[in-house]
Amino acid sequence: MTTDTRNQDTEDLKKAEWKVRTELAAAYRLVALFGWDDLVFTHLSARVPGPDHHFLINPYGLLFHEITASSLVKVDQNGEVVESGSISRVNPAGFTIHSAVHMGREDAGAVMHLHAADGVAVSAHRDGLLPLSQTAMLCLDHLSYHDYEGVALNLDERERLIRDLGDKSMMLLRNHGVLTAGKDVPETFTYLYFLMKACEIQVKTQSCGPVYLPSEAAIRTTAEQSQSLGMAARLTWPALVRLLDSKNPGYGV
Repeated sequence: MTTDTRNQDTEDLKKAEWKVRTELAAAYRLVALFGWDDLVFTHLSARVPGPDHHFLINPYGLLFHEITASSLVKVDQNGEVVESGSISRVNPAGFTIHSAVHMGREDAGAVMHLHAADGVAVSAHRDGLLPLSQTAMLCLDHLSYHDYEGVALNLDERERLIRDLGDKSMMLLRNHGVLTAGKDVPETFTYLYFLMKACEIQVKTQSCGPVYLPSEAAIRTTAEQSQSLGMAARLTWPALVRLLDSKNPGYGV
């Protein structure tokens, strides 16, 4: 390989990383915009393009609406900081959860975890997510569950978490919150939106009294139709970026 080729490869990787950084910073701000954030807690992460097992996560201490592309912290699979902005702290509980998925699922380019109230409420419901809406039925075939074990500081939990996630793209962390995983930030945020919307609808529906369930045939049909759900990101992400640019620009610096 010539020096020029190596230099070009390095430049291509830098551009690819900056694209991921910008998308992840946008996702943080969108979470804040939708009111799903929890002060400086919970995390969204993304795999850094290239041969190294590095990923990007929020600096511990910034609110989600403050996140920028350059403020994101790059860590390795052991949680060691590789590169950071002015704040290099990361939340060890966030590292445990996100590293589990990134290490266990090569296809997971991004992972998003929230403590949003409606998601926690449904995670704590005995029956979990119910087929109460079209949105929920689009999620069910993508959904798995993981029992609560305490604040995620024990690295041994990573094996159980990835086992419970399996090949699914959505998870309810019992008594804790929600998690989604996808090939990139746009797809993962789209899964997150559908899961959170399904949880919000369920909480409102159950507050109204007895619920009406669709037929098993309808549930099965919608599950089949949901297999291409991640492709919705092609439409949703550009629209979400336009929304963010009108409400809270400046994340791509």
